[in-house]
Amino acid sequence: MSQTVVGLFGFKEQAEEAIRELRARDFDYQDISLIARDKRESGGDRNASHERQNLADGTATGGAIGGLAGLLAGVGALLIPGIGPIIAAGPLAGALTGMVTGGIAGGLIDYGIPEEEGEHYEQEVHKGSVLVAVETDDDGLAEEVAAIFRENGAHKTKMHD
Repeated sequence: MSQTVVGLFGFKEQAEEAIRELRARDFDYQDISLIARDKRESGGDRNASHERQNLADGTATGGAIGGLAGLLAGVGALLIPGIGPIIAAGPLAGALTGMVTGGIAGGLIDYGIPEEEGEHYEQEVHKGSVLVAVETDDDGLAEEVAAIFRENGAHKTKMHD
């Protein structure tokens, strides 16, 4: 059974270290997703439009997430109404590209995350948390991912079927 393990981190450095540890334990970067606010535009850019979106071409946005861009493929910027600009990478980035009107919560439903829980995660990202998610088909690996998240400072870790 496929599981998605989600961790919320208060600081990008914590998320970065958790991803680094996952990669050191041979987790495939294609199974790891990241969603975070693009703090370079922390107040939200009222003049921004959906034309800024570049997730499909995998363009890295750089400074806002720092070293995470080097750890994951396809890091890009996306404008989510009600949240503002975000950075996203991994499988969830592709889901969000088509779900702009559904926000983050809508993009998480395909990963086995109930809408109510997805809305909570969306609020946390809006407040500044960094969301890291890993998809796995192995219950033992899901437990390992959750432990890695906790060891690296995740303030919330949850497994979803």
